[in-house]
Amino acid sequence: MSVQSHQSEWNAGSMGCGELLINLRKKITELKPGQVIKLTALDGGALEDIPAWCKLTGHTLVQASHPLYFIQRRIHE
Repeated sequence: MSVQSHQSEWNAGSMGCGELLINLRKKITELKPGQVIKLTALDGGALEDIPAWCKLTGHTLVQASHPLYFIQRRIHE
C-alpha cells in the first residue's frame, strides 16, 4: 500500500462497528470537504462496514487495506 496523503488520523482500535461508525461520522465532519482521514480499525466487521458506510454517506473510500482506511470527505454537501 502506498502512502496516502491525509489531513487527519484516528486509531479506532478494536472498537465495534456500530460505535466506530458513529464516531467516524463525528471525525469526518471536522474535516473540510475533500480532505482525507486515515482510519485504523481492527474490528473484522470494518472490512464490509467501512466501504458500505462510505457508499451510503457519499464519502470516498480512497484506499483500503485492513486495518487501514483512507476516507475522503464528500465535496458536495
